[in-house]
Amino acid sequence: MSNSELQEEEKEVLLSIYDGDPAFNMISDTVYQYKYGDDGDSKSFLFEISWGENYPTEMPAFNMDLFYNKHIGPGVKSHIKQKLTEECEQYLGSAMTYTVFEYLRDNADQLLASQPETETVQPPLETVLQSLDIDDTGADSKKEKVKKEVLSKAQKRKQWERSDGKGDKPRGWDWVDVVKHLSQTGAKPDS
Repeated sequence: MSNSELQEEEKEVLLSIYDGDPAFNMISDTVYQYKYGDDGDSKSFLFEISWGENYPTEMPAFNMDLFYNKHIGPGVKSHIKQKLTEECEQYLGSAMTYTVFEYLRDNADQLLASQPETETVQPPLETVLQSLDIDDTGADSKKEKVKKEVLSKAQKRKQWERSDGKGDKPRGWDWVDVVKHLSQTGAKPDS
């Protein structure tokens, strides 16, 4: 089987296994997320795995640099990635996303052992400032104003006469006069 066929098959398997699991999230056909732990817990984290074009013959990419994981220290994140890389090397050539998710579920406590219980870990301010990309092009460009429809006095008067004060047509403007309509069709012949 080709890599794309293997990926499609693994996608179907993952969707059937994790159907209805609120911790599982499919971002795209090749990117999946799984959340471990409870919200607000210092040991909870969100793990993202993304497949390359040659997956499963090559290792998938792991991402722990998500906003949900801001409380996890960079050392813990790199430790988790290292352990996952070691684990995935033995599964190259076969589907491994489910195996990675289950490995993390089984070993989450050991992998997060060096994570502090209550302290929130924030990256140094210099790294945050370097990662920011400020785009000032929007401030210089002026907003385009939407032009209103300009009507002459006669057009305004005609529009006003056809409608009520709010611009709506009067109630019943398209109704059929029943008596007039029936008189035009004629009486029903007696049989």
